[in-house]
Formats: sequence, structure tokens, C-alpha cells
Amino acid sequence: MKNIVILISGGGSNMKAILQTARDRDWEKRFGAKVSRVISNKQSALGLSIAEEFNVKTSVVEHLQYKEATNPREAFETELTKVIDQDAPELVVLAGFMRILTPQFVNHYEGRLINIHPSLLPAFTGLHTHARALEMGCRFAGVTVHRVTPELDHGPILAQAVVPVLKGDTESDLASRVLTQEHLIYPKVIEELLS
Repeated sequence: MKNIVILISGGGSNMKAILQTARDRDWEKRFGAKVSRVISNKQSALGLSIAEEFNVKTSVVEHLQYKEATNPREAFETELTKVIDQDAPELVVLAGFMRILTPQFVNHYEGRLINIHPSLLPAFTGLHTHARALEMGCRFAGVTVHRVTPELDHGPILAQAVVPVLKGDTESDLASRVLTQEHLIYPKVIEELLS
């Protein structure tokens, strides 16, 4: 069985789209694959209860529990790696996981770690992508699924979807339009990687 581990920090809407697609399109039968675990760095993440509704095992590795460590990020990632590696995943999917990962962590999952980013990379790496697109007067925005490399939001692009920026758009309007595409493109990319 090809295991997929999904990392989240919040509501998990992309995770839900992946879980729904996996169920609807029977990934176990088609690809010999399943989402084996969802891990959050926040106990309060609403996505955890959604994962449980899909009968997916959940774990929490709170990054704040390691703030007193000599190297908090390293201590957090060491524990996170232990939990992920229990499932020997074929893919580790970042779905709204709001932690910047160290090169050591990224290299451990080289070729297996993917992310979704709400811009047309290489434009607007990092945060506040929709506000920045609006400030720059972009006529198009979108979403990118990419392999994760040590350099933030710079890995090889696997797929992109484009949405128009409409006159009078607010940051929220644009984010909503992009999110609709995120929910379509992310499961599709995972299917392509599994096949």
C-alpha cells in the first residue's frame, strides 16, 4: 500500500478535497494508495476532526512544545519525522501546513514532499500572495503545486491553475476564487504522481 501523509495547520479544506477525491475515485483500488495519516502542528486545527470523519488516523505534533529546546525547530522536526515515518509514506503532502521547514527535513523526504501555494510561482513566494497580486495590478492570479526543495516556494512546478483578477476584487474575493482551483488541482496532481 502506498501511504500518503498530509500535514495541516488549520481548517484543512485542501486536505478534505484530497480525502473526498481519494474516496470518490477509490485510490486504494486504482493506485494501491491511501491517506494513512493527517498530522497537525496545532491541537486546535479544525481539519483534524474532518480527517477523523473520513476514518483517517490523526496525530498532533505541537511546534510550541519545543520552544524551550536548544534548537526548537530541529526538536520539532525530529519528532514530526518520527511520526511521519511510522507510515513509510510514498508522499508527504503539505496542505496549509504553516511552518517553514529546514533543509534537513526537506532532504529527508526528497522527491516525496509536495506543497500547494496560492500564487503563480515563481511570483509571490511566501505570505500575503493575494494582497500582493492586487497591489501589483495583476490581471491573473492562481495556484501552484510544486515539489518542496530547501528554498522556500522554489521547487519544480508540477501544475498550475489560473484565475482572473476581476475589477473591484478584494483579497477575500481573490482568495476564494483561487481556493476553488486549489481543491481541483491538488488531488489531480496526487493522482498523477500515484499513477
